[in-house]
Amino acid sequence: MSRAELATQLAEIGRQFYSRGWVLGTSGNFSAVLSRDPLRLAITSSGVDKGTLSPGDILEIDQHGGVVSGSGRPSAEAGLHLTIVRARGAGAVLHTHSVWGTILSDAPGDGVVLQGYEMLKGLDGVATHEHREWLPVIENTQDWEAAAPSIAALLGTYPDAHGLLIRSHGLYTWGRDLAEAKRQVEILEFLFEVMGRKRGMTWQQ
Repeated sequence: MSRAELATQLAEIGRQFYSRGWVLGTSGNFSAVLSRDPLRLAITSSGVDKGTLSPGDILEIDQHGGVVSGSGRPSAEAGLHLTIVRARGAGAVLHTHSVWGTILSDAPGDGVVLQGYEMLKGLDGVATHEHREWLPVIENTQDWEAAAPSIAALLGTYPDAHGLLIRSHGLYTWGRDLAEAKRQVEILEFLFEVMGRKRGMTWQQ
């Protein structure tokens, strides 16, 4: 898919997610793979309101996070996108800042369990509501480049995880392409809200 086509799709996803309250203001960032060799990503420009996201707000970056084309600068989390693409072979990476995702990211411990819900079957490769989904929770940082080795190791430790949460921050998930990544955001955000409402925002051990 061309950069123009991917930029159009990323912009549309941004506007849709904004309307759902998942990326209010300038929060969130999205990327899709343009090429593997050399690695190039189409990624949202930093500081852009996702409710008015346009194809012109999408940059092309190289394997080091440097801007190849487009106007603006990539998110400080571009390195995390690159790490996930390499570790998971993902074709797209989507990051949301929803209320429920942020609440769950503050749960005690180093991860969140989702189990027993029919909606789990919307995740890639999941065929039963009895599936146990473990989402690791990682600490926030302002230096994702330095954190890349530990994130890659974490993704290797949990090869079946469909996403991860950043503490007091939000969700990262991915897919073979934008359509799959978008579906996984929808499934996980639904489950976050269910879990948050069920627990009444009080964490029981």
